[in-house]
Amino acid sequence: MDSRLTETLTETLTVVTALGCGLVAGVFFAFSGFVLAGLDRLPGEQAGAAMQQINVTAVRAPLMVALFGTALGAVLVAALAVHRWTPTASPWLLAGALLYLIGAVGVTIAGNVPLNDALAAGTRTWEQYRGPWTLANQVRTLTSLAAAGCLTVALRAG
Repeated sequence: MDSRLTETLTETLTVVTALGCGLVAGVFFAFSGFVLAGLDRLPGEQAGAAMQQINVTAVRAPLMVALFGTALGAVLVAALAVHRWTPTASPWLLAGALLYLIGAVGVTIAGNVPLNDALAAGTRTWEQYRGPWTLANQVRTLTSLAAAGCLTVALRAG
């Protein structure tokens, strides 16, 4: 493949992935910023029931495409960073990809989803759920935002 075409595809993929990271960071920020605060205005049992319904509707195309489509972009960006290593852009590309994959997707799978399952199963009350879920969500927010920043820096450094 022509090197200029490869460079253009890499830049385009990096821009799209950075935008996805930013979009997902915004979704996570909204939860920590005001959705949970709104739910806290309800009695614990109602807040837990409302969150369960939010969790059901979250596992649909808009969020899943954003979350996992961005993960696919991050995997491809990481592979390109390693394959076409440059000392200026590749470390930023790799950092951004890993921040997103570990901090957004990994924390979702290892932290938020098990907490959601526990809330749905009734093994955690809202009061037991909210603190750990919020902490994990804040990690997802910050790492997604940091990933977008790293990918953006890579575009300037490349």
